[in-house]
Amino acid sequence: MKFQLVSLFSLLLSSATAAPSSPPEPKTFDIMALRSASPIHFSQVSAAKSGLFLDLPAQNATCKGDESKGSATFYVENEELVLYSSEGVKQKVFVDRSGMGQGIVGYITGDASLPRYGELKGWKVDADQNLWFKDTGLIACPNSIDGSWKIWLDLGLQQPGGNTGCLGFTARTLEIAKPVSCQYTQV
Repeated sequence: MKFQLVSLFSLLLSSATAAPSSPPEPKTFDIMALRSASPIHFSQVSAAKSGLFLDLPAQNATCKGDESKGSATFYVENEELVLYSSEGVKQKVFVDRSGMGQGIVGYITGDASLPRYGELKGWKVDADQNLWFKDTGLIACPNSIDGSWKIWLDLGLQQPGGNTGCLGFTARTLEIAKPVSCQYTQV
């Protein structure tokens, strides 16, 4: 009898540990710009029209339960920066570090083609909760859509894409415990 109880317990334990488990939810976060004594200090990153922006008045995203907010929510998976959505196709952030792209940052939806020199992999959040692409930070340029600041990869260019008045900033991630699922607009 004792042997049967031990065997039964062993069987139950092994079947419980062998049961398939769902993958853990990704660590989701919003991004805030840190640049002291500047107009973008504490600005939140938004996503719209296949680009990333600071101080964008309206993202016009389609969110679950109409809970749209002024900033975008992200997660990093396999070194890819992904806009958070609990359903549908993924929207992934790319950069173009070529001479032609000059560090442009944008996103694609689903299996859409990347720009010729676009890169998806290389994103990481460091120990201080700052976001980087292959150890390179971000820069924002004013006078974009609706008075917002367009985000670029900081390749050391003071005027990427012919823009003026650009400011480098630290991209601080802010963990979001209950993210809102959204699909962001495309060009």
